[in-house]
Parts: sequence; C-alpha cells; structure tokens
Amino acid sequence: MSLFSSYLPYLLFAFVASITPGPTNILILTSSQRFGVKATLPAVFGACVSASLIVFISGAGAGQVLQDHPLVRTGMSWAGVLWLSWMSWQLFTAPAADLHSDAQRPFSARAAAMLQLINPKTWMMALAVVSLFAPHSGNPLREITLMSLAFLAISVLCLAAWTLLGKAVNRLFRTARSLVWFQRVMALCLLASAWTGLIGA
Repeated sequence: MSLFSSYLPYLLFAFVASITPGPTNILILTSSQRFGVKATLPAVFGACVSASLIVFISGAGAGQVLQDHPLVRTGMSWAGVLWLSWMSWQLFTAPAADLHSDAQRPFSARAAAMLQLINPKTWMMALAVVSLFAPHSGNPLREITLMSLAFLAISVLCLAAWTLLGKAVNRLFRTARSLVWFQRVMALCLLASAWTGLIGA
C-alpha cells in the first residue's frame, strides 16, 4: 500500500473538516467580504496554523486528556460558544455605515488563532483524529507531525476558497442594505454553527 493511499482516509477527513461551514469559515468569509482578500490572508494562516497545532498536540497526548476529563472539555466548549455568540451579536448589529469604515479592522491572525483554541468544532475534529487516525507505528511522533502538516496544507486551501467566496459576495450584493442583510445572515449562521458544535461536543 502506497503512502498516499494509506493517508487517503485522513486526507479526506481533513478536507471535509476544513471546507464545511463553521465559525472560522464564516468569519473568514465575512472579513474578506468587508476588507478584501489580501487583508484577510493573515487570518487564514493564523487559523490554519493554530488548527494544525491542535491536531499535533491532540495526537501527542492532549486529546486523550480531554477524553478522560469531560468536564474540562465541556468548560472549553461553553467558553467558546459564549464568545462566538457575542461575536455573532456584534456582527448582526453592525450598522451599514460601519461596513467599510476605517475604524473597523479585518479579522486578525491572532484573533483567528485564538478562535481555534476555543472553537468546539476544532476540538471535535482533533478528538476525531485521536480516535480514528492516531498513529500506531513505531514512530508516532513523526506520523502525527506529518498528519499536522497535511492538515495545514489542506486547511489553507479550503480557507482560501472561503476567502475568495467573500470577495464574490460584493459582486452579488452591491448596495449597503443588501450587504447588511448578508452580514446578518452570516451572523445567524455563526451563532447556529457555534451552538451545533456545543451539542455535538
């Protein structure tokens, strides 16, 4: 069996986990829509590096600790959901005049990285990696390192696609009113994805 075929199930899992809508994807899309692709790229890399590090530390042992201590995992999930709920409210209530205001800032690399640390979807994904794809070879640290790097590459491509989608939004919604309604729909999607992640955690 070739190296690629042995990793194919994990690569497909990483793709699905990265491309499907979640809090990070929605915030990346919204940032790109409001501030442009170039301004959003640091957030893309920040989110992807953070997520790949979570995969690494989960595979290196932290994931097993979270599985053994469900109260810690639950506390992290609630903290993430409450913060994401606050962010969705801020996004929902932002007036039209603020959409392209100089006072606003794009989603930063630091904020994107911190989001992954409290994002229930990210930790659910990392726990799945530990449960389903944990390496059992003679060199597990090398294997989990390769898995983390593969996840990094796939997630960068997937979030880049969401960034380009954000740019396309401005071509579809040309008025301030329509952009605000789009923003409010994204805020509700963010809220729903956060609470869905908590239920599944």
